Amino acid sequence: MSKTILVELKVPKDWGRFRLPKALDDRLRDLLDRQDREGRLSPSERKEAQALVDLADMLSLMKLRARRGSQRKSR
Repeated sequence: MSKTILVELKVPKDWGRFRLPKALDDRLRDLLDRQDREGRLSPSERKEAQALVDLADMLSLMKLRARRGSQRKSR
């Protein structure tokens, strides 16, 4: 059973510019490129890549929700 939790946060005005740190983005790109070239990653590399993808997805979702929230407040 899934649950929904509503959390209200104050986000910085420049939140939309927030990105995955360059070193993590570079590592994710390296892993995904290697997977494309070689066809597979080691089990630990797959876990690492999945964790980085999950983090990037979560940041994107948080930015989208923050943008929607600020649009609603400005109405």
